[in-house]
Amino acid sequence: MIVTGKLIEYLDNGKFICALVVESQPKRLRLINQNGRELNLPESRVIHCSTESHPTELNRDAITRHLKDTTEKRSALMALIDLEEIWELTAEDGATSFSPTFLAELIFGSEATDDTVSAFLRCVFEDKLFFKYKEGSIQANSPEKVEQLQRQLAKEAKRAELVREGARAVARILEANPSPGQLDAIQMELLPIIRDFYLYGNEAADADIARNILQSAGLHKIHDPFHLLVKAGLWGANENIPLLRNELAVNFSLAARQQAELILQRGQSELFNDPGRLDLTHLSPITIDGPTTLDFDDALTIEEQDGNYLVGIHISDVAHYVRPGDQLFAEAMRRGTSIYFPEGQVPMLPRHLSQGICSLIQDETRGAFSFMILLSAEAEVLRVRINPSIIRVKRRLTYDEVDKMLATDREIRLLDMLRQKLRTRRLAGGALLLPFPDVNIFIDHHGKVHVSLAKSDTPARTIVSEMMILANSEAAKYVADRMVPGIYRSQPTLQRRIVHGEDDDLFQNTLQRKNMSRGELSTTAKPHSGLGVSHYSTVTSPIRRLLDLVMQHQLNSIVRRQEPCFTEEMCKDFTSVLIRTLTTANNVRHQRQRYWLLKFLADRQGQYLDALVIQSGPKRVNLLLTDILMDIDLPTPGNKAITPNTIVKIRVIKSEPLDNLVRFDW
Repeated sequence: MIVTGKLIEYLDNGKFICALVVESQPKRLRLINQNGRELNLPESRVIHCSTESHPTELNRDAITRHLKDTTEKRSALMALIDLEEIWELTAEDGATSFSPTFLAELIFGSEATDDTVSAFLRCVFEDKLFFKYKEGSIQANSPEKVEQLQRQLAKEAKRAELVREGARAVARILEANPSPGQLDAIQMELLPIIRDFYLYGNEAADADIARNILQSAGLHKIHDPFHLLVKAGLWGANENIPLLRNELAVNFSLAARQQAELILQRGQSELFNDPGRLDLTHLSPITIDGPTTLDFDDALTIEEQDGNYLVGIHISDVAHYVRPGDQLFAEAMRRGTSIYFPEGQVPMLPRHLSQGICSLIQDETRGAFSFMILLSAEAEVLRVRINPSIIRVKRRLTYDEVDKMLATDREIRLLDMLRQKLRTRRLAGGALLLPFPDVNIFIDHHGKVHVSLAKSDTPARTIVSEMMILANSEAAKYVADRMVPGIYRSQPTLQRRIVHGEDDDLFQNTLQRKNMSRGELSTTAKPHSGLGVSHYSTVTSPIRRLLDLVMQHQLNSIVRRQEPCFTEEMCKDFTSVLIRTLTTANNVRHQRQRYWLLKFLADRQGQYLDALVIQSGPKRVNLLLTDILMDIDLPTPGNKAITPNTIVKIRVIKSEPLDNLVRFDW
């Protein structure tokens, strides 16, 4: 127990405070400290207690002067102490635990005093590299611990220096507007830290450093780091933040790029040496795509045969080049799908393949997977043959060109006739068509955003979609009927049906979309109610989708009479990967689409726009902006009735793309 008259020392905010005990109570002490304050202190907080006693009868000023003099004397003694030297001596001794008195005597070479013991303890608390204080004794750190602490201290010193220099470095960026090549070393070091802080907030590894640098530089607004990185030239003015925040792969690994180069060097002659591959270069396949398409993964042929029609749906044989276990397949696994943005795309496979050797380019010999499906005059499936093949596309057509050729081109006319009958058969099976205009976003060279709507159910587009649905459903049946593991898409039966037949009403179709059952991905083949088919998967876009590539490998195993490429367990693993990657990719794509639409609306603040009323309730009204097909909610106005399926005018109050914020009023 510490008695009255003892000088004690305790820590307050990491600083040693000297005090005189003026009254001793069980487990608590009444003190006057070196600052003249009187306080109660738990005895457990005492770090050092003097052996000598000191008078308590002096007035408070005299006690305070005595305490300050004692503190100055002990602080001066600290300069005579070399902790590293004494630590090396203790290391030679081999012991690890010592009394403060013993070490003080070792340092000063004489009997320890209250002042020398205190000076030693002060050094230990100030420099924690060599010793640590624990319950009245001194523990010597091991050489490994000292080395670890030295590294940590060096890192902390560097961080402190970075914070000190950071504000000045940021100021230079704001003043000079440099290009990336003109950034100095300190700027190159701090900008990635600020980048991560903007993307991940407090979860960033160096969030505190970034926050301190920004505050020191006077950058307090939430998007100041974004604008700083744009000014430094590391980001564009419309950087894709959702893509970065979700850490989606953009660049391909060196190994994947090297493999793609080797594939290109192999050429196409090996296709003709494959006995399991049909040579269909005598056919005249057609590709039908948008005018800016660069990766062509499907082509069509059609022949009339005794009143029936042999439809060829030819899909790029990506599985021939991208095989399980190789680097390209690993990249496809990481991505799961290609992602398309208004300003560009992130492909699932390197462009060497997706726009090169795997793309069904006009007049180029290509490996394909051909679905030769014999249809009756009423588009009933009579026979399905699936084979690896060799094709050479004869015509590359755009959707607009095909729509103009419906009456003049015999092949196009036959394909159009069959797509109508295929569609009728699907409708009879309960399919929902729900055509919804495509929202096309174009950013001009001034950065101005333009939005236009395009019909998604033109004859040309539905020729392609019906043929792809046909190939996908037949592929799913083909795999399931042979009891080979696969991955399937399905959709439960609708609980509420609003649309029937080929209804092209925007209001009805929007309302039906809000009442759709969620699609499922599993290893069990089940009906897809929305498409009106009993089995469904996707195999027609192996350039762009991992699911299609996996199913193409399974089909290849079947037709070549080999063991399935993937087991049931592997297909389940793929399903988990796909659900995760597709969810992330779809969220990023949706956020990016919304960003550009908010940029479009930002240029129209204060303007009135047309909105279609979808649902109206006592508190909220759900609307669809008819120019850009954006779904929004507004509070129900109290002064007028809002009727579903009517057009109203709403005003853009504010649009902040970086904040994902848009406000409207009536």
